[in-house]
Amino acid sequence: MAIAGADDEAGTPLLAKTVDGSVDYRSKPAIRSSSGGWRSAGFIIGVEVAERFAYYGISSNLITYLTGPLGQSTAAAAANVNAWYGTASLLPLLGAFVADSFLGRFRTILAASALYILGLGLLTLSAMIPSDCKVTNPLTSCSPRFQVITFFSALYLVALAQGGHKPCAQAFGADQFDEKDPEECKAKSSFFNWWYFGMCFGTLVTLWILNYIQDNLSWVLGFGIPCIAMVIALIIFLLGTSTYRFFSIRREDQSPFARIGIVYVAAAKNWNVSASAVTDAEESLGLMSHKISHQFSFLNKALVAKNGSCSIDELEEAKSLLRLAPIWLTCLVYAVVFAQSPTFFTKQGATMERSITPGYKISPATLQSFISLSIVIFLPLYDRVLIPIARSYTHKPGGITMLQRIGTGLFLSFLAMVIAALVEMKRLKTAADYGLVDSPDATVPMSVWWLVPQYVLFGVSDVFTMVGLQEFFYDQVPSELRSVGLALYLSIFGIGSFLSSFMISVIEKATSQSGQVSWFANNLNQAHLDYFYWLLACFSFIGLASYLYFAKAYVSKRLNAL
Repeated sequence: MAIAGADDEAGTPLLAKTVDGSVDYRSKPAIRSSSGGWRSAGFIIGVEVAERFAYYGISSNLITYLTGPLGQSTAAAAANVNAWYGTASLLPLLGAFVADSFLGRFRTILAASALYILGLGLLTLSAMIPSDCKVTNPLTSCSPRFQVITFFSALYLVALAQGGHKPCAQAFGADQFDEKDPEECKAKSSFFNWWYFGMCFGTLVTLWILNYIQDNLSWVLGFGIPCIAMVIALIIFLLGTSTYRFFSIRREDQSPFARIGIVYVAAAKNWNVSASAVTDAEESLGLMSHKISHQFSFLNKALVAKNGSCSIDELEEAKSLLRLAPIWLTCLVYAVVFAQSPTFFTKQGATMERSITPGYKISPATLQSFISLSIVIFLPLYDRVLIPIARSYTHKPGGITMLQRIGTGLFLSFLAMVIAALVEMKRLKTAADYGLVDSPDATVPMSVWWLVPQYVLFGVSDVFTMVGLQEFFYDQVPSELRSVGLALYLSIFGIGSFLSSFMISVIEKATSQSGQVSWFANNLNQAHLDYFYWLLACFSFIGLASYLYFAKAYVSKRLNAL
């Protein structure tokens, strides 16, 4: 857990056992010098490479499997992909709660890895059901319904496992650096960059190799290899056990969720307390001199002892979570845009000229590799060149502030949607010029490389926004809730996927009435994805403007951090 053993009044570290059964490194100074740092983080980043290879081995080509072997329509498959991805991005809230309150990060990662392997194994078994099941008795175990139930059960088991693994592995990796040490504090900021680099490297291997296997060889093999990858990830994680730094939970301490909840409850109970009573309570505790006391001042009513009071630290913990809400909300549009690359971008690519050589065509899902490739190329440049240059001017550990980094990525995602809309307009014009509007299976004589710029912009925007959000939500929550902080970051993309699915369903229904052709028609040469992309570009601009407004007013947990 991310709750370090406290020091006693004399400054001597308290001996404490972690919930994982290991001694808290802060309780024995000798442990600090022989544990943690880049050596431990290296094991954890290695685990992330294997885990992302497995996860994107399923998610990146999921729409192809749904519209192919399972026979779903494009709109239905896109909605199912978004619903699953949304669930997978929200479940980290549950996993983080379990880790920060009960099991600890280490044990949660172990349990999640076991569930991961089970889910991927069942997914492989579902793909083994032969295609001639579609003509058998639906009551038998070889019916299409049995195949669908098995497939989606396994798919959501993978989502549950990812919910425990994702926030805990990253938080556990960041915990290997002591933020009170200036050098390790810089290293921790760099860790988030290299964590994302490792994540994207695993994704890149998936998109180059695994998607080809799934499209051209076998879905059984394409789902089985990720299962093997997760077994390898678990082994790598266990190999580093002796090098990790563990943080203790002192069982007599109150749960951080309970402490924060008490503040909100106390403020609600004291809703009718007079302003003078609140002022008296603030002055008695010295809060008037506190730099952020005026923000969310309605919570200051919790300080009044009438119906139970709280401490200043507990009040600031509650405020720190509340301050995240505007940033969280304004980044939702980015998440909606982010959801398009594995769905409609992939379907676009399937209609275009994809020949590399006379006998080889690039898989549509492999185009997503340009996102990962641009990240793998740009991120080291950002970490080793741009940050040191910026640091020399700003004197900040990260070169630029976390909020500036996030805002830069939001602007780039807006540009990506503008380019995506323009490219789709050209694709539709090309299809019309060659008389292919009524030929959904025909290849539009337009190179698939036209899609590369929007993928590259997605990748570069990820370097700024994704990594910035990870560091921001880890840094700005109470130290005891850092798994939850990273889960909150992931929940942005969960809610964003659900919003994308909802938008698709509403637009599909609205644009297909009275015999009209839907924006998301199965025949993309008749559809209007360009309209949808322009709509997302408008939402992105509004989201960016809103973000800039709230980011300017944001007060950091550590005033020099942002």
